[in-house]
Amino acid sequence: MIAAGERWPDGSLRPALEDAYGAGAIIAELQKRGAGPLSPEAAAARSSFTGTPEVADTVADCSSGRELIQQGFADDVAIAIELDATMVVPILTDGAFTAVPGRGPVDA
Repeated sequence: MIAAGERWPDGSLRPALEDAYGAGAIIAELQKRGAGPLSPEAAAARSSFTGTPEVADTVADCSSGRELIQQGFADDVAIAIELDATMVVPILTDGAFTAVPGRGPVDA
C-alpha cells in the first residue's frame, strides 16, 4: 500500500494527506478482515486515519483540499473523502481506468 502524493511544479515530491488517509482507510479495513501483521508504515497510515476524529473536515482544511476548494472543486473534495461509496473498483489497464462491476467493498 503506497500513499503516492503528487509532484510540485519543480518535480519534487508533494506528500498528500488525503492519500495517506486513503491508504490508512484501506489498511484499517483489511486489518478488520484479518490481514496482517502490519508493517510499521502501514500501522502509521492506519493510525493516522483512525485517529483523526473528523477526516472530512481535515482533508478539506489541508493544503490540497483548500487549493481545490479555492479553484471551485469543493464537490470533488467531498466525493474524495466518501467511504464505501461505490460498488465499482477501477482497474488500470493500458494507462486508462475501467470499471469492474461487482468488485467493491461489499463483495469482498
